[in-house]
Amino acid sequence: MKKFSSTSYEEFVHEFTLRVPENFNFAYDVLDSIAEEDPQRLAMVHVDDAGVRNDYSFAWFQEQSAKLAGALEKQGLKKGDRVMLILYRRAEFWVSMLACHRLGLVPVPSPSQLTVKDIDFRVRRANIRGMIVEDSVADRVEAARANCPSLTCLVQVGGDSVADGWNAYNELIESGASVFPRPQEPERNAGGDDPLLIFFSSGTTGMPKMVEHLHTYPLGHYVTGAYWHDLEPGDLHLTLADTGWGKAVWGKFYGQWMAGAAVFVWDFRGKFEPAELLEQLSQHKITTFCAPPTVYRFLIRQDLTKYDLSALRHCTTAGELLNDSVFHEWKEMTGLPIYEGYGQTETTLQILTLPCMEAKPGSIGRPAPGWDVVLMDAEGNICDPGQEGEICVKTSEGAPVGLFSGYLEDPEKTASVMFDGYYHTGDKAWMDEDGYFWFLGRVDDLIKSSGYRIGPFEVESALVAHPAVVEAAVTGVPDELRGQLVKATIVLAPDYSESEQLTKELQDHVKKVTAPYKYPRIINYVKELPKTISGKIRRVEIREQDAKPE
Repeated sequence: MKKFSSTSYEEFVHEFTLRVPENFNFAYDVLDSIAEEDPQRLAMVHVDDAGVRNDYSFAWFQEQSAKLAGALEKQGLKKGDRVMLILYRRAEFWVSMLACHRLGLVPVPSPSQLTVKDIDFRVRRANIRGMIVEDSVADRVEAARANCPSLTCLVQVGGDSVADGWNAYNELIESGASVFPRPQEPERNAGGDDPLLIFFSSGTTGMPKMVEHLHTYPLGHYVTGAYWHDLEPGDLHLTLADTGWGKAVWGKFYGQWMAGAAVFVWDFRGKFEPAELLEQLSQHKITTFCAPPTVYRFLIRQDLTKYDLSALRHCTTAGELLNDSVFHEWKEMTGLPIYEGYGQTETTLQILTLPCMEAKPGSIGRPAPGWDVVLMDAEGNICDPGQEGEICVKTSEGAPVGLFSGYLEDPEKTASVMFDGYYHTGDKAWMDEDGYFWFLGRVDDLIKSSGYRIGPFEVESALVAHPAVVEAAVTGVPDELRGQLVKATIVLAPDYSESEQLTKELQDHVKKVTAPYKYPRIINYVKELPKTISGKIRRVEIREQDAKPE
């Protein structure tokens, strides 16, 4: 694909086309194509937890993934079998994903925080046949194994020894041939509308769901890498994300390689330290960067003059609402605006802010090409500008490339979000007169107080703009007079402690930053917020706790 330049959003949407090759398979059609054209082109710069850097070429990934594919086939795994990956940010994750793509296996990327109970649930729920996991996770898999009869192939990455019934990754991969030609037999040849991978959703409102994507899914991320991240050949891109979640393939894999860039992977294992991240950006000359707004909030508290960020030219964010103060402070300190975007585990990038567009702080942007996005009210009517509605994607004339095929083995749940020619995201937003979307939150998270409808993100954004607040979760509490009261559950910065004076100060602060009626009448201070293992705030848990009788 050849990237083109545009001077406006309208021109970009009009000119952009996405060609979907027949029976597309990323490993053969992208990785192998690049490796054969330019074998030593840089694919990844990897820095491990000890600070050791390794550079990997596309030819290296081609050979390693071919070896692993052959070895896994010898283990009896075949097209359609599901393989759970629990790996840190190590190169073996990318090799394993590509090997699965070659063989037609369906990888299930999973976070390292999974407990024995989580592993048991997911293995049985998805009928997992193989697992490729960190040595530090192997004992948990072993503990769940007796209850998981579907498991036939276990691979351990790292460690000095493996338990009975396990394969050592290094030994296994060396048993495979360095070439794995694309199979021609239909029962072995995977691509196109065959299943590519499964994500378990983060479970913010219930048990995790299995989100299935097809082999065309990576193509949907070309816009992510080439246009939202604004990547060019020779760029080095860092998206801060764990390999157990969808954001890793959003920002560290498909779209970036298709755009001609290399990915930077920092495999830190302990607590995130902002100063160490800035050192990585500086030392390795990262050119483009993507991280959640929370990370930017931590970075602007550092002395950025200590770091050489001259190579950095483009910054993006997604996953939460970016508040104005962070946007302006980062731009003042670096000279760079932050371009927001929006998508879900079920999709690729639905809404984006492009370099050719004005970056409006707090707005997630305008619909990505190929995504016919509208806002709908509860009766199914299209909303006018300024009117709140659910973000919905038109599918009646064909699903956009990158939309999931459905919730696996859950037709009722799939039917609850895909009906009347639209995919219903469950997220609320409003659109301004310029066509920019402004995210409000999950439909279930909206607060109705005294006739007003209040999105939690708006209040949270105002709160985290105050130096005392590190994190905030805003929910509604039942009230006889107003219907609901706005409640803020807050994690304070180290130099602050709770007091009536601080509560009043925070309430007044919110009244100044946003509409006064949105201020939290109740503020609760906590050490940490309830979150999913992916780090998303579980407001539902706060609401459930508030609903319990005292």
